[in-house]
Amino acid sequence: MNPIEGHLPLRSPLHDILAPTGIAVVGASADPTKRGYKAMVGLIKDGYQGEIYPVNLKADKILGVKAWPSVMEIPGNPALALICTPASTVPELVAECGRRGIKGAVILASGFGETGEAGASLEQEMMAKACAHGVRIIGPNTSGMFNLHHRVNLLALNNVKPGDIGIVSQSGNMLLSLALEAQHNGQVGFSTYIGPGNQSDIGFNDYLRYLGEDEHTRVATLYVEGFRDGRKFLQVARDVTAMKPVVVYKSGATEQGQKAASSHTGALAGSYQMTVDLLRQSGVSVVQYSDEILPVAEGLGLLQKARGKRVAVIADGGGQATIASDRLVEAGLTLAELSDDTRNKLRDILFPQASTTNPVDVAGTSDANPSLLATCMEIVAADDNVDSIFLVGMFGGYSLRFAESLLGDEMRGAEAMVDLSKKTAKPLVVYSLYAPVKPPALRRLHEAGLPVYTSIEHAVRVLAALGERGEYLAQCATLMPQKQALPTEKGRALFIQAQAQRRDFLEFEAKMLLAEHGIRVPVEHVVRRADELGDIACEFGAQPLAMKVVSKDILHKSDAGGVKLNLAGEAALQNGFDQIMASARAYDANADIEGVLITPMAQKGVEVIIGMIRDPIFGSVLMFGLGGVFVEILEDVAFRAIPLSHHDAASMVEQIKAKKLFEGVRGASAIDKEALVELLLSVSRIVEAYPQIAELDLNPVIAYPDGYAVVDARIIVKES
Repeated sequence: MNPIEGHLPLRSPLHDILAPTGIAVVGASADPTKRGYKAMVGLIKDGYQGEIYPVNLKADKILGVKAWPSVMEIPGNPALALICTPASTVPELVAECGRRGIKGAVILASGFGETGEAGASLEQEMMAKACAHGVRIIGPNTSGMFNLHHRVNLLALNNVKPGDIGIVSQSGNMLLSLALEAQHNGQVGFSTYIGPGNQSDIGFNDYLRYLGEDEHTRVATLYVEGFRDGRKFLQVARDVTAMKPVVVYKSGATEQGQKAASSHTGALAGSYQMTVDLLRQSGVSVVQYSDEILPVAEGLGLLQKARGKRVAVIADGGGQATIASDRLVEAGLTLAELSDDTRNKLRDILFPQASTTNPVDVAGTSDANPSLLATCMEIVAADDNVDSIFLVGMFGGYSLRFAESLLGDEMRGAEAMVDLSKKTAKPLVVYSLYAPVKPPALRRLHEAGLPVYTSIEHAVRVLAALGERGEYLAQCATLMPQKQALPTEKGRALFIQAQAQRRDFLEFEAKMLLAEHGIRVPVEHVVRRADELGDIACEFGAQPLAMKVVSKDILHKSDAGGVKLNLAGEAALQNGFDQIMASARAYDANADIEGVLITPMAQKGVEVIIGMIRDPIFGSVLMFGLGGVFVEILEDVAFRAIPLSHHDAASMVEQIKAKKLFEGVRGASAIDKEALVELLLSVSRIVEAYPQIAELDLNPVIAYPDGYAVVDARIIVKES
């Protein structure tokens, strides 16, 4: 049994479609400019072992293969149909495929939902036929698919070799780019490629599930323009990444997630950063640049993971050692602190001028003895402080740069590195400035499964992906189940009242709900009449108070002049009350004003925001970031899909660029980060308990060395 099946309860139905025993090519052609010709050539040239059924109304044979005038007249039982005909013919052809017992159809034609209303109507008609006749649809508007281990090459691509990288790409040109890059690499091959097209039926989550189960795929690689069901994709990704790496390049932002929203969280949701955060939360390795896709996929496929992010650099030149160190730190990796024993062993074999701190610079010791670099790698690999080893410099090129007689020693060094890779679980990653010319020593490393890179930046991105994956798998193994909150009677009553009155929560109601679930909120009073202010003044004495208007019609209280701060004593409260009421009525004469909310002024601290939105693609998403008025200006925020684990919440706090503020600056004390983590978890549980919450904003929350204060709270309620 494939181990991934232990996580995914049912075997993907795509196995029969993507590895078919028979293929019907509908619209097969003898014209070399037609896709129906290319598909036939690809199947014949690659030696497809199943039956090929060209469908062409006028031809007896296509490229020497017996042709049939219609799908219904095909004699065998193909599992897949490639439909190469115009969009208008597709719905009826899909119905014919279903009647013939064909399980899946690849629809190449464009002219469907991507073109407008008429195309969308045609796509709906196609899907109605597909559902009625039990046909699964790849596309439409797809570049096609191949499965090289089963010799299914419907794209007729030349010089692509079978391998272990599975690809799903919404861009056909991106596939061509990766194929050409793999050809130049010489060692990279592909298992399966699918162009999802419009995803009318089968979506990214379905394809990822298939690649997770596929025995020929060691790493799933996706180029994504937009998810149809992001929530489902995240669920599948969590299952698959537990078994094998998943690499995603996400182009642009999630357009469907960008919408006018009345909360800060809503304004920031749907961003590219939100998508990236949610993918990483599910264990996906996200690459930022398109030229990183294949290097990272190759590196993860070969090496799978590192134990952590501590990297030892071994270099034969100080300049490149410095560059490598800079890039490693920028990527969130750390330079491993080598043990005294490791440094002593390095000193024994290196010139006195060599540096044995990390990065290790051999300082010319390897010029006449390049295999010494392998010895250095072996010494460093034995250090428990090291998670991965990065060789930087000119290995492989010593015989070209200095003397041909060094070739033998370089080859011995390459063999020693190969042997080391078999003995250690720590990844060995090589950058060589001679990699573009592929000298014998580097070819030997690459053929043996050690990735060799022409770019320090690419190598570092691979090391980062290996470290991130190792840490993700380690934290998954220790995850503790989080308790689930249940709605309370008081909480239900608040929603019933708000929905009946077709309004959102008032601020004090939002804080009542938080308090119902153990979140600390300040003491506060709702004052509806001026004659109540005397009692408030007596209760708080000289303590400075904040006063805010309470109205379902005034969302932004400060803009309406509805906030007064640092009020103390009955006279100040009376004056503030009068001013707020006058300003609120001037702002909106028809506003329904409930009164004013009076609460003690919060002490100064670090302002943060916690928010939630129901994203149309990814579902319930929690946001954390720097709060106050800066949240939408700086956009220094982190996102996670709900429900959160303790690790998710802690990583949100650590992700913020301004987290140095949390440690204390200019004499200020460090804040209680664990209290923020518990607050994030509590909010996550509340959102789970009350599906009536459409959006939520706690802004600002002021963080202190001994807790926090929820200064303002807002809950937007779904219409009943």
